Amino acid sequence: MTRRVDLRSDTLTQPTPAMREAMAAAVVGDDGYHEDPTVNELEYRFAQLLGKEAAVFVPSGVMGNQIALRLLAQPGDVVLCGRHQHVVGFEVGAAARNSGVQFACVDDATGALALDEVREALAAEDDHQVAVSAVSIENTHMYAGGAPWEIDDLASLSAVIGDRPLHMDGARLFNAVVATGVSAREYAAPATTVMACLSKGLGAPVGSLLAGPAALMTRARTERKRLGGAMRQAGFLAAAGLVALDTMVDRLAEDHARARRLAELFAASFPESGYDPGTCRTNIVSFDHPRARQIVAELALRGVQGDTVGPTRMRFVTHLGVSDADVETVAGVLATLTPAASLR
Repeated sequence: MTRRVDLRSDTLTQPTPAMREAMAAAVVGDDGYHEDPTVNELEYRFAQLLGKEAAVFVPSGVMGNQIALRLLAQPGDVVLCGRHQHVVGFEVGAAARNSGVQFACVDDATGALALDEVREALAAEDDHQVAVSAVSIENTHMYAGGAPWEIDDLASLSAVIGDRPLHMDGARLFNAVVATGVSAREYAAPATTVMACLSKGLGAPVGSLLAGPAALMTRARTERKRLGGAMRQAGFLAAAGLVALDTMVDRLAEDHARARRLAELFAASFPESGYDPGTCRTNIVSFDHPRARQIVAELALRGVQGDTVGPTRMRFVTHLGVSDADVETVAGVLATLTPAASLR
């Protein structure tokens, strides 16, 4: 039987035994009335970790991002962000549907926003164009191969945008923390709102958190309900999230090391792509190749599952369910791919 290695996403993680035990023993209440003690504890812990006044537990990272947009902008407003950010291309048009906002997109090939283009977009307000009401960034940046923001770049962006609110889509924020040594609190400081997922590298089965000023988080609860995301006895999910925050952050370094090994393997197997494995700093291997979809399909037939995030861009993600042995399996599979197979 062919060994299968699933690198499609870090959403594939399974809850750990400790999470399952915590879920079974969780004390719960009605979160619709803000009376679930385990949810309340998770929200408090996350807000404290990020240095924010309050936080709200939501079913998904997409919902957290969508709530943030509803809080920071009005219908018709312009939100400035990178053209490859998740909120732009991977949330099935939710911002237009849910918030009625429009995006002004700038280059984000490195994961950070191109400051010259940010300045140009802001300056256009004096030329009869819609003013930028808010800015959104992604940390780590999925499309750019899980690139973490450098804290100096974040400070520079904050200085350029002035007092405009900043939302940080930190779906993989803790990957950035582990990769750079910058604390979650330091990353969150310039941001008005910050979202982070518990259900990716941290391994919890469900849930994300949105943090920010207390008044905004009170409004966030209303927006969560409007989007159908109000939950009742959700403490059993929050219990897994608490275990994730306590036990799963430091181990992300293992995912990063395995991803770097995979990056080196893919770069060697497809030199024509020009992929630099040194750009892989967290848990995502992502690069362009004219036959990306074909390569992903051929690898899947050989037991290695990846994905594409664009017609010519493929992605492979390490996570809790990927071992060193799995990485070596990928090495063996890549060795069976001939140049003809990858280029024809």
